[in-house]
Amino acid sequence: MLNHYPLWKNLFIFFVLLVAVVYALPNLYPEDPSVQISHDSGELPAGLQTQVESALNQNNISSKGIESNELQQLLVRFDKEEKQLAAADELKSALGSNHVVALNLAPAVPQWLKSLNASPMNLGLDLRGGVHFLLQVDMNAAVQKALDGYEDSFRSTLRENKVRYNSVNHDGDTITVKFRDQENYTAGLKELKDEYRSDIDFSELEIEKGFALQAAFKPAARTELQTFAVQQNITTLRKRVNELGVAEPVIQRQGVDRIVVQLPGVQDTAEAKIILGATATLEFHLVDEQGDAYLAQQSGQIPIGDKLYFERDGTPVLLKRKSMLSGDRITDAASGIDQDSAGPAVFITLDGQGSRQFHDVTSENVKRLMAVVFIENKTEYYKDENGELQRRERKVEEVINIARIQEPLSKRFQITGLDSTREARNLALLLRAGALAAPISIIEERTVGPSLGQQNIDQGKKSVLLGLILVMVFMVIYYRVFGLFANAALIANLVMIIAILSMIPGATLTLPGIAGIVLTVGMAVDANVLIFERIREELRNGNSPQASIHSGYAKALSTIADANVTTLIAAIVLFTFGTGPIKGFAVTLSIGIVCSMFTAIMGTRALVNLIYGGKKSPVLAI
Repeated sequence: MLNHYPLWKNLFIFFVLLVAVVYALPNLYPEDPSVQISHDSGELPAGLQTQVESALNQNNISSKGIESNELQQLLVRFDKEEKQLAAADELKSALGSNHVVALNLAPAVPQWLKSLNASPMNLGLDLRGGVHFLLQVDMNAAVQKALDGYEDSFRSTLRENKVRYNSVNHDGDTITVKFRDQENYTAGLKELKDEYRSDIDFSELEIEKGFALQAAFKPAARTELQTFAVQQNITTLRKRVNELGVAEPVIQRQGVDRIVVQLPGVQDTAEAKIILGATATLEFHLVDEQGDAYLAQQSGQIPIGDKLYFERDGTPVLLKRKSMLSGDRITDAASGIDQDSAGPAVFITLDGQGSRQFHDVTSENVKRLMAVVFIENKTEYYKDENGELQRRERKVEEVINIARIQEPLSKRFQITGLDSTREARNLALLLRAGALAAPISIIEERTVGPSLGQQNIDQGKKSVLLGLILVMVFMVIYYRVFGLFANAALIANLVMIIAILSMIPGATLTLPGIAGIVLTVGMAVDANVLIFERIREELRNGNSPQASIHSGYAKALSTIADANVTTLIAAIVLFTFGTGPIKGFAVTLSIGIVCSMFTAIMGTRALVNLIYGGKKSPVLAI
């Protein structure tokens, strides 16, 4: 009796191991600390690389290289994080607000591996680090936005109750309502108190002519409003991060008005920075076709009820101050190409209330011009008189499209006038995820080192390596040549796990994931111990070496399968009902179980057959 694998099975094992080695190789190449630069237009301006090189040379910062990629981004590589951080500060100041400068960890994988779509596995913040953002919520803007809403509500309440008033305006943290006479003042105060007494404090305001009341948020209502703004922003940021496809992100509140966002395994940090920090939304306004926008620009006198905006080419345009529709009524948005102009477009879907509102207002204004206003907050960096890098927020409101209303618009429509397909894609993402309840600004951005500290990680590597060596030495001493087979299977098992984690899109290895790998390594050795002890038992019972090998693998298989299948079921349950780190543990445990079954049974059997399978009466070194 001889033990042989058919040729196809040997070739299959060799092919699987070869693929595993190729796709595990990228993990041997450390990533370069880099600065990634992109332009708001989606295309790199001519001369940008020269400008970057000049800024670095002026500050005596050397780089490993500068390259551009297919995503129209400039990547500057460095050999140390200190140079990366210094370069980022200088480039932010030198390039201006039209460029996005972000920190990145750029893969250094050779081109031949990239051509095979081989890339290193993503490591969580607790192992590799990643991107850390500290965001600050503009609480005052949240209050002002709410006061804008109350301003319109006050007007509606007074009109519905037929109370005559002169004006309703808000200035600072209060709303002032002016009346012509005492009678309307008394009636207006009563109606407003009845409607808004739970959130608003009302008081009399002395003015020269007429009567007025002042409204301000109660302290409790103001606090509740600001808390809601932070919570709503966290919800919106989670939606945006989901759109980016980040695995196991951390998004949580810190203090009263700050939010921490940690994104492990992110490759394009510039894109993440744009999406997280953006407050882009849309508003639809009627154009004042009777007004003279150029005269208003020159004189500074804006007609009552109007506001002066500018198109992207600098052309002034007068729009009605009251918006027809705002971005918070948008439920879905998708980017695409306009069939008429072949330019980038965003296809928008409204909710029920927004659909009815937009249909009514466009029905009343058919044949009139309507403008789409694109609104976003931009962060600018500059150096003060002391040379310290400072930042400031700038609100940008641009008219991106003016069109005549040909027919009533309802639930679905499209907008055009965007600069690039990238801008259309980002705007669609932001509209899908929802508008932020209050503007946020990135006050801290950095690449995060491992949370355990580099010293602990180095010690951890040493301990794992020492443990692995001790196990391998024990297997060789105790099982001799068969111990070498088990060690080869153990190494192959680790390589296969790393390769599979590298091949799965979005997979992120964290500390709990490493715990799952360590557990499967132990189980892989256990499987070989069971097989080898069974072979020893067969030899002691007087069976021939070939029969002992065959019986050892055959009889141990049921025990090994039972233990592994039971553990696999537990891993599936953990993945189904667990969250975050528990899922990471379950994924690596499941992968490790399948790999260990392959290497411990088929892998070692192939080696045993290769060395002993062709001999009639071999002496087994076990």
